[in-house]
Amino acid sequence: MTRATTVISAASLASVALAAGAKTYSFDQDAPGKPPAGFSFARTKNVGKPGKWVVEAVKDAPSGGKALGQTDKDDTNARYPLAIAPDDALADLRVSVKCKGVAGDVDQACGLVFRYKDENNYYITRSNVLEDNVRLYYVKDGKRTQIATWDGEVPGKVWNELAAEAKGDTFRVFFNGKQIIQHQDTTFARGGKVGLWTKADSVTYFDDLTVSPL
Repeated sequence: MTRATTVISAASLASVALAAGAKTYSFDQDAPGKPPAGFSFARTKNVGKPGKWVVEAVKDAPSGGKALGQTDKDDTNARYPLAIAPDDALADLRVSVKCKGVAGDVDQACGLVFRYKDENNYYITRSNVLEDNVRLYYVKDGKRTQIATWDGEVPGKVWNELAAEAKGDTFRVFFNGKQIIQHQDTTFARGGKVGLWTKADSVTYFDDLTVSPL
């Protein structure tokens, strides 16, 4: 009788290690109508009203029946509400989120924040339903600077997946599983927190915020 041998390639081992180090915030254990446990909230340069971040029952939420929504409709153009996850993350990481833009006349934005130092210093990639684009920025001392962009369909009122990978000074952005941006930047080199972001009057739902070391 021949004993079967399982061979795991180096690539497979890397995938196992990546999965083992991942953490997902699904919001399914959080109480509806309240902010998610452990998260902190801010807005860049304190412009406009504070965001209203609450967990809500959402029937089509990818991970179950709940999602985190930013539901305040203040249409101040330069208002950037932030919801920041509690745990520090490494500088080299992959971060992803599923999001659905549901309303907004000025913007319908879904943002993903990483290497976050504070509300005025971080990287952000965001998709926008009204503009049909995905962009990569850094925010330094409260000033947002665009460093890369992609134009393509960003459907509204459906769940999309936005992801970013940061390794050293190289950044890759993915939309619905397809790499759309690759860019190099040295503004922020150290690790920090990860989080979520919207703009102006965007009403956006988020689910399955996942962070993994690279």
